[in-house]
Amino acid sequence: MARLRTWAFLLVFYLGSVPFVLATPLTMALGDRVFLGNVHLWCAFHRACCRWLLGIVSRFENVPPPGQYLYAAKHHAFYETFELVLALGDPVAVLKQELMAIPLWGRAARRYGVIVVDREASAKALRAMMASAKAAKAAGRSVLIFPEGTRVPTGATPPLRSGFAGLYRALDLPVVPIAIDSGRVWPKKGAKSAGVVTFRFGAPIAPGLSREAIEAQVHAAINALEG
Repeated sequence: MARLRTWAFLLVFYLGSVPFVLATPLTMALGDRVFLGNVHLWCAFHRACCRWLLGIVSRFENVPPPGQYLYAAKHHAFYETFELVLALGDPVAVLKQELMAIPLWGRAARRYGVIVVDREASAKALRAMMASAKAAKAAGRSVLIFPEGTRVPTGATPPLRSGFAGLYRALDLPVVPIAIDSGRVWPKKGAKSAGVVTFRFGAPIAPGLSREAIEAQVHAAINALEG
């Protein structure tokens, strides 16, 4: 049954995504409000497909008060990338450079607002990343980073990438860590399972801590659901 539901989801979601993708150039031309409306509708469509075809729903715990934050989230699955856009109010996301090469999607991602991270970590690339982050802060938007750098399997707790500490220093914003257990129901390969995905928000951590202190606190908080 899980395999059948997974195939049904893949069929409905990807075919149903075609109108949203094709509408992207037009919505970009009509301004940010229309463009973001299309993004939100696509994310809501994804949420509906997950709920009704896969039986997967989200539970949000300890959501912080409204404000501007640097969100640092665990990353197990494709699932949370859509959910966090809806839950966090259009944060600017840190994404790897390779994704920007995807036709149309890369252009749309830049319009939405992303901070591109170059895995080569050259000095020029790091300066560009910090400049983009500061522009996002000046625009009043929060920033979202997956500080482990990529999707990891359930139970894995790799160290945080150096880019996180750099953003923490540059942005001077409170950090809100987010533990997510999506990997239990959404493996990287194979059938997806019905269940509840928990998004557990940690208490905001003030700016100004040392690199060792902030990395230790965030690492512990985003891995709170890995036991």
